[in-house]
Amino acid sequence: MKKATFLVFTLLLVAGSVVADVRMGTLFSDGMVIQRDTLAPVWGWAEPGEKIEVSTSWGAKSAAKAGADGAWQVLLKTPAAGLGHTITVAGANSITVEDVASGDVWLCGGQSNMDFNMQGISRNAREPEYQPVADYVRTEMQSARDPMLRHIEVKQTTSPFEKKYDFTGQWVSVSPETNPNITCTGYFFGRELRKNLPDVPIGLLECAWGGTRVQPWISKATYLADPEKAAYFKGEQEALKMRLEAWSAEEAKDQYEAALAKWTAAGKKGSKPRMKADPSNDKQHPATLHNGMVSAVVPFAMKGVIWYQGESNAGYMRAEYQDYFSTLIRSWRTEWNRGDFPFYYVQLAAYKAPNDEPLDDNGWAEICDQQRRCLKQPNTGMAVTTDIGEAKDIHPRNKVDVGRRLAFWALEKDYNIDLPAHSGPLYQSHSVEGNKFLITFSETGSGLMVGDKHGLDATVAVDEPLARFQITGSDRNWKWADVKIVSENSIEVSHPDISSPIAVRYAWSENPAGANLYNKEGLPASMFTTE
Repeated sequence: MKKATFLVFTLLLVAGSVVADVRMGTLFSDGMVIQRDTLAPVWGWAEPGEKIEVSTSWGAKSAAKAGADGAWQVLLKTPAAGLGHTITVAGANSITVEDVASGDVWLCGGQSNMDFNMQGISRNAREPEYQPVADYVRTEMQSARDPMLRHIEVKQTTSPFEKKYDFTGQWVSVSPETNPNITCTGYFFGRELRKNLPDVPIGLLECAWGGTRVQPWISKATYLADPEKAAYFKGEQEALKMRLEAWSAEEAKDQYEAALAKWTAAGKKGSKPRMKADPSNDKQHPATLHNGMVSAVVPFAMKGVIWYQGESNAGYMRAEYQDYFSTLIRSWRTEWNRGDFPFYYVQLAAYKAPNDEPLDDNGWAEICDQQRRCLKQPNTGMAVTTDIGEAKDIHPRNKVDVGRRLAFWALEKDYNIDLPAHSGPLYQSHSVEGNKFLITFSETGSGLMVGDKHGLDATVAVDEPLARFQITGSDRNWKWADVKIVSENSIEVSHPDISSPIAVRYAWSENPAGANLYNKEGLPASMFTTE
């Protein structure tokens, strides 16, 4: 009896020690990158009321007391760029985070074109002309090594009703062993920064999931703060609750097995049946990815965000994309409470077969144009990728130029590196004189040119007419336009059969093959409409 009593007492002590153990969020683990030269939040959990002391190898110290829920947080003054630091947290137990790099952290968000890792992009291309790019990425994946370029990925998690405050993952530095699982877009962005900032560690905090719309990445609080968006959110919540009430995992399994048996008996013709998914795992539900993923990294100190998303909104609430994407940018800045931090994103690349005749309505082009209009948000930038898409693959292999073009914005705007150009030409204004449209651009560098780009090669000037411009009169009968460059930052657009033009569009297509307006630095002009 005494032995049994002692055993129970020992187990209670062990259980108590587990509860009392201080622990830190996954972001604060060996090999981490902490944002340099700032006040950085550091957090974790402990026994409620427990006093926590945090000290660092660079001399910063702070203390806090765990709240009623066990959560604690301190602010630490971080050092200049460098390696080899430690962070020690002491309470009932002590934790030391080793190999801390002080540098710049960039959150890498969006859907599959950000989520795709180097291994995925290094697979064979669907069209032979893009295979050299896949081969280049494969070689880079197998050989790149940089202890000052590091990556951590937030586990893909849905949570339609509750916020998650931590995740499972680990920091890794760029090496042949770890490269296959690093975001490819993020890697080439980080590589370009490292080339220009040899003394600054770069951290890539990946928070992305393929096939996702913009709506799941926005917080519940943001939805509820706007009457129109609140109505949408509440309607989606109610619909989900109804689906969950009707959901039965056992019934779904039985239906799947019956359908599979029928499919097998029929000679496995047609698509193989799939089991119905648990509605709570719907990654498109508004706020579910903010709850499940973003909440686990707010308010981790960072330099800014790079974002690649929009494909999944081309067929869903596309007319509202500018509103929702702008809302995401503003709300994330509010949540992080770090001011208007840089937010650089990718305009969708060309995809599917090109059109022979001018288009009027096109969902893909509409998303691209709304992305361009989001540049109205302060401290934003857009990498144009019209010229590096692939007709047969929504995941173009050329993430090298995608990453570089994102990095150009950061290098110019955030690191004060004077580049010849950091963006391709952007529509600025227009005027109409008789039957001619005069269009003026910003971001023209040393001037406009007709260009041609293939693979990873630099864009070259060509003696060809400008293509993929369309013009219309009041009858809305769009025609391919005659275009000429008339100055370093302007073009003239016309058509002999249109005496009173009312609008011009450029590259208005899912795949505007042949679109060839560039600045002389080789960066492509964004698609646009003057309407």
